[in-house]
Amino acid sequence: MSNCQSCPSNGNCSRQNNNQQNTCGVVNNPKNRVKHIIGIMSGKGGVGKSTVTAILAVELKRRGFKVGIMDADITGPSIPRLFGINNQRATGDGTYIYPVKTSEGIDVMSMNLLMPQETQPVLWRGPMIGGAVQQFWTDVVWGELDFLLVDMPPGTGDVALTVMQSIPVTGLVMVSTPQSMVSMIVAKAVNMADKMGIKVLGVVENMTYITCPDCGKRIDIYGKNASQEAANKVGVKLLGELPMDKDLMELSDEGRVEKFEAFREEFKNISDSILGSINV
Repeated sequence: MSNCQSCPSNGNCSRQNNNQQNTCGVVNNPKNRVKHIIGIMSGKGGVGKSTVTAILAVELKRRGFKVGIMDADITGPSIPRLFGINNQRATGDGTYIYPVKTSEGIDVMSMNLLMPQETQPVLWRGPMIGGAVQQFWTDVVWGELDFLLVDMPPGTGDVALTVMQSIPVTGLVMVSTPQSMVSMIVAKAVNMADKMGIKVLGVVENMTYITCPDCGKRIDIYGKNASQEAANKVGVKLLGELPMDKDLMELSDEGRVEKFEAFREEFKNISDSILGSINV
């Protein structure tokens, strides 16, 4: 039985709001006051989940919210590289760990901020990986945050279970591409969230279309209305459609994702939908 009074998100936990018992038994960090925790999840890799996490964090930060990112993809962390903080390291005082701030003031914790080199692999089995994610919640000083975005690894394995059982998640955003195979896999993640009593806020369809560089015409790679049809298949709200973008790829590789401006309108609409779903 968990001690909800010790939880920094006491009163904001989706499982409390749904009158569902939280049995994780995790004693949380008393230094933290995190209002909303949004998990960014996908059924499979390669759909741009970390990029969506990063740009959503930037949009929320620009709106005046205090934002952090927990990079829960322990074996494949990419958030530090996207923000250009991959050469920095998190600090600790023997009791707590302190995240690294990006140039625009977003707090980030990632396994790559704890490793001597970012290319060093994490050769751990599932229980140790799950334990590391749990420590990112209990041992990291996030302080006062309006939003903590959790960039989760693909699939419905150990880390997803740890996040949903050990962290008071407000809701989940699914990231997909509008292909029937991907939609089927995302449906597994949606069904997992339902079984765990976590609200799915919607799905972001990534790499949906390209814009012709000569005439500016939108070219739907998977066919017209494919994104809406894919969202309908998994039974969740379509939060937005994102195109493939060369500038985003280049800025991400350069660690300057905070300078990307092209998707401002799309992410304004996506964040509006998320804020509305959690009554912010």
